[in-house]
Amino acid sequence: MPFFTASFAVVAMYIHERENWTNFTWDSERLSPLLASVRHLQGRLLGRMESLGFDFIERATLESLILEVVDTSRIEGEFLNPELVRSSIARKLGIEEADFVKTPRNIDGIVDLILDATQNFDQPLTESRLLGWHHSLFQTGYSGYRPIDVAQYRSGGMKVISGNFGREKIHFEAPSADRVPLEMERFLNWLNSENSLDLVLKAIIAHYWFVTIHPFDDGNGRIARAILDMFLAKSDNSTIRFYSLSNQIFKEHKYYNNIIEKAQKGTSDLTSYLEWFLGCFERALKASEENLAIIIDKAHFWDKHQSTNINDRQRLVVNYLYDNYGKEVGFLRTSTYAKLAKCSTDTALRDLQDLVEKAMLKAEDSGKKTNYVIISPKQIRIPKIEEDKPPSLNPSK
Repeated sequence: MPFFTASFAVVAMYIHERENWTNFTWDSERLSPLLASVRHLQGRLLGRMESLGFDFIERATLESLILEVVDTSRIEGEFLNPELVRSSIARKLGIEEADFVKTPRNIDGIVDLILDATQNFDQPLTESRLLGWHHSLFQTGYSGYRPIDVAQYRSGGMKVISGNFGREKIHFEAPSADRVPLEMERFLNWLNSENSLDLVLKAIIAHYWFVTIHPFDDGNGRIARAILDMFLAKSDNSTIRFYSLSNQIFKEHKYYNNIIEKAQKGTSDLTSYLEWFLGCFERALKASEENLAIIIDKAHFWDKHQSTNINDRQRLVVNYLYDNYGKEVGFLRTSTYAKLAKCSTDTALRDLQDLVEKAMLKAEDSGKKTNYVIISPKQIRIPKIEEDKPPSLNPSK
């Protein structure tokens, strides 16, 4: 009986309760093939990006940053308007021809955080900078309707809980508040001084180390992923963004949460955690190859039609079709065009027929109705847009 009691105590222990808990180890032989694959993909994609020219690079970076901001927030259950995110990033990066609109503080705050992490990756991550990131996320002093400690480490305990009231499940309990300053000092010292570790592995370990300390009242996940982004950018040695790891994490967020929880209840051997994260990063890089193909196709499309005279409504809808490539939505029809472009159906029909005559769209009969799709220079199939539920292009919504 004492044997089982002792065994249970070991299983129930959180990693930060172990002596020298940050002396992490892993099986290099097991991880080497994945790390080599990730590094090869990084180099290949960055090389392709750098060969495309400034306009392509700017476009791809903007699209990748939009995904990163939107999806790091979606992981936490916060859904941001992508058009507002686009406007905020474009304004802050000084991209010309951006549709500048007023953006709310919560969007500007997370954009500031991600831009500082990815565009200033070569600067040390100090406590002051980290507290500034936290302030960017919670400028009002509230998380939802709850007041929190902002731009300072938490003063109370922290538990990660799920489930309804009375049936809660505790997934993790962070170190006590009195331990946080020293734990963070050790973390930041390691982050800014450790130079022997591959930067991709360092990024993934840093993410885990930070979320295990859980130093803030809220925002720990978003800041942990910003640290991840910062050191991945350092591993690329480039401000060019050509992938979004948060986009892939969101697709796999159940596995993401589970692997972190398992590691936090395990030992200092992070092999399984690192293996999963390297695989997730590899999948993110492969997905970015498809996104890059769409971005290149779109650039070729507009290059081909640079002298084609079209109106703002037509340009808006064509861009929207490209920007939503790959989503499970219906074909573009006249009524959908009218809703997206905020015009009458008669005007929409004239616009669409004009785009067909100019070989920008083609019409496909579908029984009683006509579907319109883009004529792709690279024969990429542009997505369908559902007729009765067109996504809003109104940034105020």
